[in-house]
Amino acid sequence: MSKKLFLLDAMALIYRAYYALIRSPRLTSKGRNTNAQFGFTSTLLDLLNKEKPTHIAVAFDTHAPTERHTDFADYKANREEAPEDIISSIPDIKRIIEGFNIPVLELDGYEADDIIGTVAWQAAAQGYEVYMVTPDKDYGQLVKDNIFIWKPPALGNKEEILGPKEVCERWQIKDVSQVIDILGLMGDAVDNIPGIPGVGEKTAMKLLAEWGSLENILANADKIPGKMGEKIKAGTESAILSKKLATIITNVPVDFHEENFCCTEVNKEALTEIFAELEFKTLGKRILGDGFNAIGGEAKPVQQDLFGNATASPAESLAASAEAIESVAVGLVADKNIDNTPHTYHLADTPEKHAELIAVLMKEPEISFDTETTGTDANAVEIVGMSFAVKPGEAWYVPLPPDQFVVKEVLEKFRQVFEREDALFIGQNTKYDMIVLKWYGIEVKGKLFDTMLAHYLIEPEGRRSMDLLSAQYLQYAPVSIETLIGKKGKGQGTMRDVEIEKIKEYAAEDADITLQLKSKFKPLVTEKEVEKVFYEVENPLVKVLTDMEYEGIAIDMKALADYSKELETDIRKSEESVYQQAGVRFNLASPKQLGEVLFDKLQLDPKAKKTRTGQYATGEDVLTKLASKHPIVDSILAFRELSKLKSTYVDALPLMLNPRTNRVHTSFNQAVAVTGRLSSNNPNLQNIPIRTERGREVRKAFVPKSEEYTLLSADYSQIELRIIAAISEDANMMEAFRSGLDIHTATAAKVYGVDIADVSSDMRRNAKSVNFGIIYGVSAFGLSENLGIARGEAKMLIDNYFAQYPNIKKYMEDQVKFAQKTGYVQTLLGRKRWLKDINSSNAVVRGFAERNAINMPIQGTAADMIKLAMISLHKTFRDHNFKSKMILQVHDELVFDAHLDEVEIIKPLIIEGMRNAMPLAVPVEAEIGTGKNWLEAH
Repeated sequence: MSKKLFLLDAMALIYRAYYALIRSPRLTSKGRNTNAQFGFTSTLLDLLNKEKPTHIAVAFDTHAPTERHTDFADYKANREEAPEDIISSIPDIKRIIEGFNIPVLELDGYEADDIIGTVAWQAAAQGYEVYMVTPDKDYGQLVKDNIFIWKPPALGNKEEILGPKEVCERWQIKDVSQVIDILGLMGDAVDNIPGIPGVGEKTAMKLLAEWGSLENILANADKIPGKMGEKIKAGTESAILSKKLATIITNVPVDFHEENFCCTEVNKEALTEIFAELEFKTLGKRILGDGFNAIGGEAKPVQQDLFGNATASPAESLAASAEAIESVAVGLVADKNIDNTPHTYHLADTPEKHAELIAVLMKEPEISFDTETTGTDANAVEIVGMSFAVKPGEAWYVPLPPDQFVVKEVLEKFRQVFEREDALFIGQNTKYDMIVLKWYGIEVKGKLFDTMLAHYLIEPEGRRSMDLLSAQYLQYAPVSIETLIGKKGKGQGTMRDVEIEKIKEYAAEDADITLQLKSKFKPLVTEKEVEKVFYEVENPLVKVLTDMEYEGIAIDMKALADYSKELETDIRKSEESVYQQAGVRFNLASPKQLGEVLFDKLQLDPKAKKTRTGQYATGEDVLTKLASKHPIVDSILAFRELSKLKSTYVDALPLMLNPRTNRVHTSFNQAVAVTGRLSSNNPNLQNIPIRTERGREVRKAFVPKSEEYTLLSADYSQIELRIIAAISEDANMMEAFRSGLDIHTATAAKVYGVDIADVSSDMRRNAKSVNFGIIYGVSAFGLSENLGIARGEAKMLIDNYFAQYPNIKKYMEDQVKFAQKTGYVQTLLGRKRWLKDINSSNAVVRGFAERNAINMPIQGTAADMIKLAMISLHKTFRDHNFKSKMILQVHDELVFDAHLDEVEIIKPLIIEGMRNAMPLAVPVEAEIGTGKNWLEAH
């Protein structure tokens, strides 16, 4: 068996892990960012499992200066200070490494790459196969026949292993020793190694190919013609210094004693402690087994497909292999549990006990309740039982049999309890229970206190499963559902399979814990000053969403089937068009093969960017910029769009049909988006494409419930711009809205300095991008990229925009200052978002927080407004006993199943309800359309 030594460059991996998840950070229940700890551990675990090293070590830099700093005072001087979350992660990561019984290597006066280089060469001399785990290009100088660079997986690709052949091909050199010549010539911006000003990577490779070494290039500078020769002469000293700075030291005073580097069993006790602190449930179980004492939590919300499944963005793919995206969960040790905590849980399983329980519940002002069911889809399950609690430590469980006739008889007895309008009903994710009860004709009529929603407003970015909340706020570990019905998968049972005593304890505990959480959250809602949005928006909205999800929407199955066939034909046409223009057949779905065709064969871009794995980037942004260079690009984009439409939407929607109703019942997520926006899954309505004509066709499949109905769509008009005008009190923008002008035309006239009548379509298009881009912190570079205009013109547009709308710039500056002072921003209604990185010393991290400080109050106010409109309209429709129903909410749009006899009656009511939901200092407008399908209505 060969001896394999893996040497990890700690800081390179830590930075990489942290930034890979920066747009979707992993936060503990206490709001701590654990991107770096999680990503590093995931990489380490994958490496151990996949490569099975015999020996391993991790090298760290220290804060002490090195010889490089002595030689060059500005060495690494331009590096931003590390984000606080990275700095605070290092002690944790060292504890994790020690828990794996892996040696940590660090030595004052030397960098990690020096230590790794020295140990690598020593080990290689002793017959080891050595892998240096790092994404750093500088390590290329160290590789030999038995020393390799092991670049961790990135962007969804496999790890990359580089030996002398691969390094030489990467730099177009003959020997790896020439890597430092390359770096001496071109420098390294990351480490502030100057190189020769004006010499880039390609020039450095060309010079080296001709002259062989840096020293030879400098000696022959007189023979190098033109300005390049002059640059080399002027940069001689800089080049010599740069080569020295880039040279990794291989005689550090460290010794490789193989017995100290052996892979051994992990220290389970140490890892249990640190994983519990960091709330690593999934990783903890992978490493320590199912016995790891953790409280299960929910995955942090991420981008979703039509079914609501997580889809990792490229930046997030680093940790996807370790379930960082799909199964981000939490591990939190709690001292108390059902076995060591006094409690009294009653089984109400006879008519006499039902009567006794009902008598108790009819007297109490507050009732915590929960349902147990046969599954997780509220519109497709049967109820197995109900639990109730009215004081801590005591609860009741009412079992219900499979016989649905008997179930209805029992529930009928409890109707008087649920219909109490004078009681406060407490629940965790109450909407689910209310939908289940609604299928049995039971409506909860009292006011609600939803603990999940309370926590959502207290900690918008937190995780909020009941088990986690219990551990965090009550230090109590509830009974795990998996101990009753098994793990998720084909072998998982249902609550009907569980013996009555176990289900009684489990279910009664749920109602009890929820009641106790309410007592914790009520004062926190007051302390955080989010009472208004909690009591007037989120809790009342639960009843609205309950009715909407219960109602569902009809799907035209024939239209979908026909469209699927049409798409299949068009996909094949696009594919053949690509092959014809390329002059070769290949796997069009393979980014690697596509890149080779576009950039090696067709030579569309001599400066084509490559991913970290060495293959060409072929994302939509890259292809869009190439569209003018070759018609093949349009065919590729068409192939991709049509393929995604067919698989993700057209063929997927029929699978979501509810067999009870033959309708699709999307599930609205009320406690996910930190801005307050609703999201949805099964299907994910927000992701149904509307920007392209072919994408919009999907909406044709959503149809009215019968011939007596039509679909009605009501959409707020430019609501976010109206909100920013009102919040900023910018006179010019407010006047434009008050005058009824098209805001994009009005903006174009102002920024281009022309009359409104002279605004061209291109001017309006550009102004529209500025109007919406400003809210999200668009830069001149970003705007120029989006619009395909010169950066100078983009800068002019932004400068003129702020000159014409000065209060918007002031609003942006004021929001950032407010957040820096208070640590949060808020909507007009008082919904808050806490921004812990707003004062970060790291510009990248701080920049994210600043952009959130600017756009959250706008997006959040828009979310609050449409929620208030939904609550108002729901009440109006109920008061009038309309047959028409509100059925969907997407972004700023509401969709109704409108009865033909009521259309003209409800139109003005809908417009009025939306306009008056939250009055602003500018007019709020909504537009209405009707049609035989959603596309036609909108």
